Amino acid sequence: MTWHPVEIGRSGAVVEWREGMFRKTSDDPRMDLEAEGARLRWLRDAGIPTAEVLDCGPGYLITAEVPGRSAADPWPVELRPRVIDALADLLIALHALPVEDCPYDRSLHVTLPEALRAEPDLDDLDEARRGWTRDQLVEELGRTQPASEDLVVTHGDLCMPNVLFAPDTCRVTGVIDAGRMGVADRWVDLAIATRSMTSRLNAQYGPWAAERFLTRYGTEPDPGKTAFYRLLDEFA
Repeated sequence: MTWHPVEIGRSGAVVEWREGMFRKTSDDPRMDLEAEGARLRWLRDAGIPTAEVLDCGPGYLITAEVPGRSAADPWPVELRPRVIDALADLLIALHALPVEDCPYDRSLHVTLPEALRAEPDLDDLDEARRGWTRDQLVEELGRTQPASEDLVVTHGDLCMPNVLFAPDTCRVTGVIDAGRMGVADRWVDLAIATRSMTSRLNAQYGPWAAERFLTRYGTEPDPGKTAFYRLLDEFA
């Protein structure tokens, strides 16, 4: 059976599909697909709906196809608030998992040194930082680093394409691309999710969705942490 290339998404790996499954491959040493498979299995065992891992090893990951449609797909106007609510409820459940049970550390103790070793794509920066140099990004990281972390179990890349929903009930059917899952500040997920909702790539949502999402989640906006964790994501 032939594998067919998947052109959408920005995972940094080669993604292919054939009936009922996806295959992700990469020869980039920074992308540990075997570790991503372990993270997906850990989340699934913890009760979070994820793509089922069928096989994984050095340089490859094969998962069962998750039924449903991603939040980034077109949704009828009347269902969009339900999608946002379901995404917030998923995050509440994820962030409620016991931190001490999660073996994956994504706190700043780990991620800041990673960022300082990385080469961000200066041609693909958020609009607010277009034209910045790497030195400017690094300087801003140091200047805006939060004084403390509110640690929970995070997905790490909770953008709209990475969560799928049942098209009739809007129930979450699974999360994908969990290579950065681990214990980190809750604003890692909140900052990336709200950025994704207000991106021009997801014009069906917008500021109303971000406001509704944070209200449903049960928190007030935190401009400082939002800006910092979106900046840190430039190095991912």
